[in-house]
Amino acid sequence: MKNYIKHDPWCIIEEGFAAEYNEITESLTSLGNGRMGQRGNFEEKFSGKTLLGNYVAGVFYPDKTRVGWWKNGYPRYFAKVLNACNWIGIDIDIEGETLDLATCEVSEYTRVLNMKEGILERKFVATLASGKQVRVHAQRFCSIVDDEAGAICYAITPLNFDAKITLVPSLNGDISNKDSNYGEKFWDEIRKETSFGEAYLEMRTKDTPFKTELFNVCTGMKVDLKIDGKKVDFQSLPIKEEKYVGCRIVVDAKANEEITLYKYAVNLASLNHSVEELLSNAKVYTQRIFKKGFEQMKAEQIQAWAERWAQNDIIIEGDDAAQQGIRFNIFQLEQTYTGEDDRLNIGPKGFTGEKYGGSTYWDTEAYCLPFYLATADQKVARNLLVYRYKHLQKAIENAQMLGFKDGAALYPMVTMTGEECHNEWEITFEEIHRNGAIAYAIYDYIRHTDDEAYLGEYGLEVLIAIARFWAQRVNWSSDKQKYVMLGVTGPNEYENNVNNNWYTNYLAAWCLRFTLESIAKVELQNPAALAAIYERVGFDAAAETAKWSQVVEYMYYPYDAERQVFLQQDGFLDKELLTVKDIAAQRPINQRWSWDRILRSCFIKQADVLQGLYFFEDEFDIDTIRRNFDFYEPMTVHESSLSPCVHVILAAMLGYNEKAYEMYLRTSRLDLDDYNNDTEDGLHITSMAGTWMSVIKGFAGMRIKNGKLSFTPFLPTQWQGYSFRITFKKQVVRIAVRRGEVEVENLSNEPLEILINDHVLRVEAYQSQAV
Repeated sequence: MKNYIKHDPWCIIEEGFAAEYNEITESLTSLGNGRMGQRGNFEEKFSGKTLLGNYVAGVFYPDKTRVGWWKNGYPRYFAKVLNACNWIGIDIDIEGETLDLATCEVSEYTRVLNMKEGILERKFVATLASGKQVRVHAQRFCSIVDDEAGAICYAITPLNFDAKITLVPSLNGDISNKDSNYGEKFWDEIRKETSFGEAYLEMRTKDTPFKTELFNVCTGMKVDLKIDGKKVDFQSLPIKEEKYVGCRIVVDAKANEEITLYKYAVNLASLNHSVEELLSNAKVYTQRIFKKGFEQMKAEQIQAWAERWAQNDIIIEGDDAAQQGIRFNIFQLEQTYTGEDDRLNIGPKGFTGEKYGGSTYWDTEAYCLPFYLATADQKVARNLLVYRYKHLQKAIENAQMLGFKDGAALYPMVTMTGEECHNEWEITFEEIHRNGAIAYAIYDYIRHTDDEAYLGEYGLEVLIAIARFWAQRVNWSSDKQKYVMLGVTGPNEYENNVNNNWYTNYLAAWCLRFTLESIAKVELQNPAALAAIYERVGFDAAAETAKWSQVVEYMYYPYDAERQVFLQQDGFLDKELLTVKDIAAQRPINQRWSWDRILRSCFIKQADVLQGLYFFEDEFDIDTIRRNFDFYEPMTVHESSLSPCVHVILAAMLGYNEKAYEMYLRTSRLDLDDYNNDTEDGLHITSMAGTWMSVIKGFAGMRIKNGKLSFTPFLPTQWQGYSFRITFKKQVVRIAVRRGEVEVENLSNEPLEILINDHVLRVEAYQSQAV
């Protein structure tokens, strides 16, 4: 754990330049707006430890899958999140000396991410080798109003000298990915232009044998200059180099005169603009934001963030560390995905790093969807589901590559386009529980919104294809006289190629049940739509539903009768059953143990059986959940960012309040305190939705019971109170939990019935009640 970030309810604050942690701080201070984003890199040159990162949503490169062997069905490529043109660069030269914090003496340093306003700010004094001192104050943001643009205000003041200071704002497309398999660079230059204080650079992703879509991105900039707050005339010398454009501005600087450079930049992608109009559109966009000016853009940014926080903030009283943690997680989720474009999804690193690749994992459906369901317009969550519908044909093709037929679909573990692009066999071929998460998301969406029309429009077709996969993936065991599922990997990736993973078996049977129920519902509500679906997918209703019902009835679930717990998989009890306390000095095991040792151990990377009990809590009594939690929790190392939140929710339900709070701090401050020693690679964006669930479904005990919202809240002893807003079936409710009291405020124009500790409470429109 690191503990150098100051606790503050609204800001991420680095006081004093922690150079050894710079890559971590770059991750923590990342910015985004749903269309573009970047790590918290410096504007000026920096020769120290850094991971440069600028990203454009939806843009990727199909890198060669590098393995020493090949198997049928293996992905053709690994989809890389591309490091795109660096638009923030402002090099500073002072009479031959470069401003570089790696070579200067740095004092009075602060780097602050203001989450309330969405603005990153740095202040410092640098002493150069010559003894010259400068003060720098830099502000920047990715605009959520103009969501293909960013703006920088970079002020530099000479403190003890008069001299010529050269400023070089630039656009640099000659960049690469840190994790490139072959050290390749993935961009070709198409064109570049410069004019007074203005420059444009258009790049295109390199062509490949895979014939995936090529992306053009045009980055533009326009700059302005003030001295001591007054606009001045200046000369701008254009610079053109390979994959690089900029302008050189020389200022006769006087001691204690502040020189302020304003830089306005845009990133326009061919995903959203025609290639023919990309450059011209970039010019128009750049001129528009330049005309607005920095202060107006900043004011609009602050107002737009205020509106978002009014919808999704969780207020925690009495604990700044907990407050900072939850707001940090919400802030990064809002920066990553807005729901405006159903071609986009929520990447595991968002705009904060390039690790993992791909933009879509099962994390979206299992963890992120509940956040957007409750905090955003209904269309946002619907678009996440439509995204998967649009990839259905690719999912069917993915299954065909593995030998499945007749319209069975296996959704990819990792994807950009619907095609599988994960390059580890035990994940690609075996971690098939991902299919179930997509079906569960449809279920979760409908019960939260009452949008049952979604089934007839999109959902049922997806469910049928998933059900067909499960029906083909199981086989009949004459020994057990049950259907079994062999050779899988569950959510716990510290087990590979196991037989009868309990979670996967249970999820598969549930998917079949839910599909049968959905067919009956659509038949009742929209028989014409059902007939059209049957025709489209070639569905033999009698034969296929009979097989599904049989699988549901005879599915095998490993179980230990002595302990009365579900077994994670066949043979689990053959392991040496230790607890995490037994290996405390050897954590994290994924950085200290061999893979062979991990696979043979009992230690659990993330919730597996407990993931199933979280999903299907209503189908088990509390004693069953308690026994399984007590058995598996001590063996769970939580070396997946997705793990702690499930434990929070179950622990809170079981009354294990201290355990729930311990796990909450781990999930909420996972990146802030660098629990797993990997924050430098980027943030764990998708697991951040789990932090939100930890408060709402954990501490507040939110459930849906008989079509109504239900809460069984408790207040952690470390807090004085907490409050939040939830949107449910287009009604908005505010819940405030204090010591001995729960207040319910109906923010909608219709009466609301809600369950508090299993008692029905009716709250009239725009009224509140305390219980």
